[in-house]
Amino acid sequence: MQALTIGKLATAAGVNLETVRYYERIGLMPKPARTNSGHRAYEEAHVRRLAFIRRARELGFGIEDIRALLALAAPAGGSCAEVQAIAQAHLDEVRAKLADLAKLERILALTVASCSGELAPLCPVLDMLDAGKAANSKRNTIAWK
Repeated sequence: MQALTIGKLATAAGVNLETVRYYERIGLMPKPARTNSGHRAYEEAHVRRLAFIRRARELGFGIEDIRALLALAAPAGGSCAEVQAIAQAHLDEVRAKLADLAKLERILALTVASCSGELAPLCPVLDMLDAGKAANSKRNTIAWK
């Protein structure tokens, strides 16, 4: 196979060129061989690794989790139980974020519903956002629980 340029690698893996450089700087992507003229020369293994990283990022895995998953994906790198533990921890974080978002949605929906939309000096949405004013306001009946 002919060596790939950094641009062709980025395109093949579906990422930005600067993303490739960043992943190289932080050690997620191995440094590629260089051509005689000093250009990076990537191989198919780089495309697979970069696509793996991109998919993991799309699923919300953090850099350190991806680093661990890459190590576990290597031949004799680890067990499926270790991968499962990382994925389970991430799933727990995702579920916690979803619960927080559901709570936020309820609070925002209540606040928006309490707004008349008319020209008035008092606005429940602005009051909710102004923590100092909301703390002193007897009209603030939205609970953050």
